[in-house]
Amino acid sequence: MQLTLRELTEHGIPAKSTSVEAWDLWVQQRFATIEAHHYSLWLDSAAFEHPNSRYHILVKQPEYVLSARGQTTTLNRVNDATTLQIRSSATSFIDAASDVHQQLSEQLHIDGDTQTLPFCGGLAGLMGYDLGRQLERLPELNTAEYATDDAIFGVYVNALIIDKQQKRVFLLAPTTEFAEQRTEWLADTTHTPPPFKLTETWQSNMSAENYLARFDAVKAYLAAGDCYQINLAQRFSARYQGSEWLAYLRLRESNRAPFSAFMRLPSSAILSVSPERFISVSAQGQVETKPIKGTRPRSASAQQDEANRTALINAEKDRAENLMIVDLLRNDLSKHCLPNSVKVPKLFAIESFPAVHHLVSTIVGQLKPHSDTFLLWGGAFPGGSITGAPKVRAMEIIEELEPNRRNAYCGSMGYVCITGNSDSSITIRTLIAERGALHCWAGGGLVYDSDGREEYQETFDKVARILPVLESSDD
Repeated sequence: MQLTLRELTEHGIPAKSTSVEAWDLWVQQRFATIEAHHYSLWLDSAAFEHPNSRYHILVKQPEYVLSARGQTTTLNRVNDATTLQIRSSATSFIDAASDVHQQLSEQLHIDGDTQTLPFCGGLAGLMGYDLGRQLERLPELNTAEYATDDAIFGVYVNALIIDKQQKRVFLLAPTTEFAEQRTEWLADTTHTPPPFKLTETWQSNMSAENYLARFDAVKAYLAAGDCYQINLAQRFSARYQGSEWLAYLRLRESNRAPFSAFMRLPSSAILSVSPERFISVSAQGQVETKPIKGTRPRSASAQQDEANRTALINAEKDRAENLMIVDLLRNDLSKHCLPNSVKVPKLFAIESFPAVHHLVSTIVGQLKPHSDTFLLWGGAFPGGSITGAPKVRAMEIIEELEPNRRNAYCGSMGYVCITGNSDSSITIRTLIAERGALHCWAGGGLVYDSDGREEYQETFDKVARILPVLESSDD
């Protein structure tokens, strides 16, 4: 298939002198025209100033959809007019995605400059936490209760890419459809979805007493030497009515997270305002992961806010938690990176977001020849920052102690371009909307020195810009 990738300068695109806020609203309006379409996806760099928040990637109308549920992986053709001939006999989702990506690289030919853009056709979507059951042998204690699949990738050749830094707009489309797609993406379409509102208050799947009992069980496992760290999360749920898209707009406005995303699925929607990168890979094989471990709440008082930030910088327990995950991820990356290339250029850096301060480390490496994103995912998914160490034992304990499966939460959303570029988030601060209910999770890494009541409060700090925001009656 021949694709055209071209910068757009038509009337209706904001001038470069237009404010950042006006550009952001314009991008939002572009996606609003397609948000109700199945498999529409916005990989949303919602933060205005974060260094990892440069590109918006809006995709629609996938040619194929690759999905996983339990041990079953399925590839379905959804665009009957496609000229792509994609097949896969792989039984695991990541192996099938790698197979599809190789076929795309052979069949897609691009007219245009792909050197500066992160995405120019390929795979994009969600790998939920429970996809880990295809990678590791885990107990099956909780039911598979969700309508949302464990993983969903679309094969996309229709995309609008916005470079926020340079204020440039690029369109990718099949060459024969380029003019039509340009008209559709730039159309000034009125879109009035039904107002969003919760119809009941949030309910957790753990009371404070339940959480503390599970916390004590974690401490017992830590004392016995099963693990060094275990992530424990509670799930909040509420019934709702109206547009999930409007709910997402509320969340992105309040959170401005660099790895935000909205994905419309046939039976659900994913609303993510994640601050955390999982793994990025450049076309030249440069790898980066940025685990978050360590949190303090923001305060309206500048003095208290700075005190919270300083306390996090100096917190020995949080630094120890962070270092455990750094070591785990260094090991994960080393499986597929060149010897001695895995480095930690930033250890215990502070990144501040509207609700919380986070302790963030950066780990980099250089891929071995013939390695790629899919091999990295196979060795590192789900991310160590939201499982624990050692990872598999931590995941076994999570399955035992948490009352419900995690589904999208603590998985990853992102893309793999046919050039080899990829980027992905850790889906913390992430909700699924399905069957008239919203589900939102919050958790934290527990070590032997953790305090149960402090950890319980931290889970509420992490959703301080989510649960109350969606309780608001403003549309």
